[in-house]
Amino acid sequence: MPTYQPLAERLRPKSLDEYIGQKHLVGENAIIRRMIETGNISSFILWGPPGVGKTTLARIIAEQTKVPFYTLSAVTSGVKEVREVLDRCKADARSVFSNGRPILFIDEIHRFNKSQQDSLLGAVENGTVTLIGATTENPSFEVIRPLLSRAQVYVLKPLDNDDLLELLNRALSTDEIFKGLEVRVESTEALLRFSAGDARKLLNILDLIRQSVKSGEAFVINDDIVTSRLQENPMAFDKNGELHYDIISAFIKSVRGSDPDAAIYWLARLIAGGEDPKFIARRLVILASEDIGLANPNALLLANATFDALTKIGWPEGRIILSECTIYLATSPKSNSAYLAIDAALEFVEKTGNQPVPLHLRNAPTKLMSDLGYHEGYKYPHDYPHHFTRQAYMPETIGHPAFWNPCHNPAEDKLAQRQHELWNSED
Repeated sequence: MPTYQPLAERLRPKSLDEYIGQKHLVGENAIIRRMIETGNISSFILWGPPGVGKTTLARIIAEQTKVPFYTLSAVTSGVKEVREVLDRCKADARSVFSNGRPILFIDEIHRFNKSQQDSLLGAVENGTVTLIGATTENPSFEVIRPLLSRAQVYVLKPLDNDDLLELLNRALSTDEIFKGLEVRVESTEALLRFSAGDARKLLNILDLIRQSVKSGEAFVINDDIVTSRLQENPMAFDKNGELHYDIISAFIKSVRGSDPDAAIYWLARLIAGGEDPKFIARRLVILASEDIGLANPNALLLANATFDALTKIGWPEGRIILSECTIYLATSPKSNSAYLAIDAALEFVEKTGNQPVPLHLRNAPTKLMSDLGYHEGYKYPHDYPHHFTRQAYMPETIGHPAFWNPCHNPAEDKLAQRQHELWNSED
């Protein structure tokens, strides 16, 4: 194997046995492993951060199922290229020599526009191809609904430290270059921290350190060496452009931390680096709910208006709109109570399952439902003083768990006070 290939490419797994991480998808009896073992591959989209194995998993599926496999990059392919590939897929599907339905893998499918995605619909719907897409963006925002309804979404997670250490050991023990070196691993904290769950980053860091090792010297990994090498050349371990994820992280953390100057600096870095303005605007919309929330509900309105205005105005004037929203969100009061509340509720639902809706909360559009007691006993709040009356809104089996715990800020203090007065007042 050519040694000029990046380590990440030299070590790319060829089978599920070599694949590290994502046990919920490829572990024993997991859904994608079962697909591969049975040969019944359905269309799906892999959603996850960079360097967690999306493209590798698609290649493994192609290798192990032996069906015709086509790839497109949403960065370089237009509608014309999509149609040409679909024509070849149709020919393969009709061929007596075909082992099965062709697979079309589209990397960065979130970069396809609506017309490009529309061109895939017919082939996916009629079974001409099995679509496998890969994206780092939320498919709910980036993939059109008709296509999304025809493809299951599987979420890939960042690799944990055990996964990364397994990858490190494999690289040092199996790669031909490292096998020829004296290797000493003295500490790994910095290596794991800078890798941040990204396999490609870890391997790129190893590549970077190896390039600085002189002939006859030992290949040493420790926290000081990793940190100093990355400070000398911070872009070298980000060969595929994932540094923007670090910058967007710094941007979000600066807004969350109420530092408008730092937030504007990182915004400028994103803009200067050619980041998609809509990517930035979407992050601001999410942040407005996750980190500001009920402390200032207007933040979500402004963030959403920013996204809309950016779409209408375009670039370069859109940078001013992003700047205004960034400063507003950075200087706004903060609260994550809504974010914590929904996560707590989801966790509770997962534990308690599908509890029955109380009869008095059910509608009764038919006589049968009315005879069964649907809607009986429901109290219409607007018929009571202050448009409120106490009644049970939770399933009887679970009591009344509390999910929303208001943070201490003027807006939520007022909301909490009102709730307390309503629910604790005398009838």
